Amino acid sequence: MTYSDHLKTPLRLDLCSWKEVESYLTVCKAIILPIGSIEQHGPTGAIGTDAMTAQAVALEVSKRSKVLVAPVQHYGMAEHHLGFPGTMSIKPSTLLVLMHDLLCSLARHGFQRVFVINGHGGNIATLKAAFAESYKTILNSDEFQEKDFRCKLKNWFMVPEVFQKANELYGEMEGQHATPSEISLTLHLEPSLQDKQVPLQKPVPAGPIYSYKDFQKRYPDGRMGSDPYLAKSTHGKVFLEKAASNLSNDLLNFLKES
Repeated sequence: MTYSDHLKTPLRLDLCSWKEVESYLTVCKAIILPIGSIEQHGPTGAIGTDAMTAQAVALEVSKRSKVLVAPVQHYGMAEHHLGFPGTMSIKPSTLLVLMHDLLCSLARHGFQRVFVINGHGGNIATLKAAFAESYKTILNSDEFQEKDFRCKLKNWFMVPEVFQKANELYGEMEGQHATPSEISLTLHLEPSLQDKQVPLQKPVPAGPIYSYKDFQKRYPDGRMGSDPYLAKSTHGKVFLEKAASNLSNDLLNFLKES
């Protein structure tokens, strides 16, 4: 199979047959894995925001890099949002085991590089722990012939160009949760969400995060210092481009690491 043949194959793992994945692995041993969360995003934001945005960025990175992309892992660690109806959280220990098993599955097939694109800050610590656990399992087990396995975590909302543009557009009203930048991207992806955007009272300033009861008491409408009414679908298109461009370069550099 030539590299040009590889470009013609589906870039989505869920649309591939196992034979196509087998052929893909002869020319590329990398995969993109998006992960988000199903959690409240203030009184006007979509509950699926973090999964929607991570998936969209991952698909754009795949188009640019020609690296296969796995289905998005919708559920994340969102226990501090459980005071709001609709949030569906998994425990950090559950997320760790889940990600460990997914990573080991990929390693077993011969994937060597996993580029994780994350849309939810609450996942970060557990994802890093899952990477460490998967490395330990792979190195210490005879079941894995390929030991050169690495993962890289990138949070699309922390891309410098995205952060800079959000600050330029929204200033301190970007806040830390239900931010206009992430809401803008959802408006770009799903225009029907625009109908839900209405002016809101001044947000409570961002602060600490503890239990879900404490979170709900501190941030009664679910926002943390943000004004999502500033969000625009045109902004979302810009954020998607900036995130995908930056992360595509990061991915290609990751693949070049010795």
